[in-house]
Amino acid sequence: MKDTKEKLGGLTVALHWLVGLTFIVLLAVGIYMTEYEVGGLYSIHKSIGILIFFVILVRVGWRIKNGWPEPVNNDKYIERLLSKLVQWVLIIGTVVMPISGMIYSGASGYGFGIFGLELFATNPEPGNPSNIIVLNESVAKLGRKIHWLVSRIMIAALLLHVSGALKHHLFDKDGTLRRMLGVRL
Repeated sequence: MKDTKEKLGGLTVALHWLVGLTFIVLLAVGIYMTEYEVGGLYSIHKSIGILIFFVILVRVGWRIKNGWPEPVNNDKYIERLLSKLVQWVLIIGTVVMPISGMIYSGASGYGFGIFGLELFATNPEPGNPSNIIVLNESVAKLGRKIHWLVSRIMIAALLLHVSGALKHHLFDKDGTLRRMLGVRL
């Protein structure tokens, strides 16, 4: 179903919430596992990140095909501009985060996969498999920096996005949030 001003299609709503909630969880887990050095979470984080990447590609394709949803109300120019900027940051960030994570992990020699299915092999030292050999240190550092920076940008964009949705719901009472829940206005 194509998105309209009155109702968003089921695919739009499902992709929005699946990607959005998964991203929030992955951001929280990523910060937790790096701050507290919880190594056991890395494979889960990477596996879910790769799986959601395929959903993200579907979402981006759908957004290209379907276009951006028309706003419910005619916000002030600055609000429309900020809304579009945040939407673009979120959609680009959802693509860049998993790619930078895969680059970081792969170039670091740790590889990545989906729950045990190896997609890019770990690079162990011969004779000492517990010691990982870095494949390309400068690429690994770049991937890590991008992953870290984009995660912080995504947190800020998500906070603005949620704040905007709450503003529309609580103050404007215009149905924007209801529409994103799949309810007809």
